[in-house]
Amino acid sequence: MSGVVESRLAELGLSLPEVVPPLASYKPAVVSGRYVFTSGQLPMVDGKLPVTGKVGAEVTAEEAKDLARTCALNALAAVKSVAGDLDRVARVVKVVGFVASAADFTGQPAVVNGASELLGEVLGDKGVHARSAVGVAVLPLDAPVEVEMQVELTEA
Repeated sequence: MSGVVESRLAELGLSLPEVVPPLASYKPAVVSGRYVFTSGQLPMVDGKLPVTGKVGAEVTAEEAKDLARTCALNALAAVKSVAGDLDRVARVVKVVGFVASAADFTGQPAVVNGASELLGEVLGDKGVHARSAVGVAVLPLDAPVEVEMQVELTEA
């Protein structure tokens, strides 16, 4: 039986994907006390990147915003993998978004809004968070966007 959060995902026409396997020596998420820290999540869909390249060059800002939503969905899957149930999320504390950017692209905050908006849609007030949106030269596998987050859990 799915919980409230996963029911909300279904209402939005979304489902929680399988956890994206690590690309190197790390875990998708770890728990420390009541906090979950996710590794950076790429916008993988069925084990593949739907698009690659720099935002503002090969990838439009709108495409990248959609990819950031996928990153956030993958991050929620990583949270569930260690928390057991997304209904244990007390709040999303911090989101960090990395945007592989063309040299003149300055719209990183609008791109990372894709992740922030998804978390708000799914978690309501619990999804409101502090955030950084950082432009970088390149990301793993030439991904346009990567998102990581820190989540506080309720008591088990």
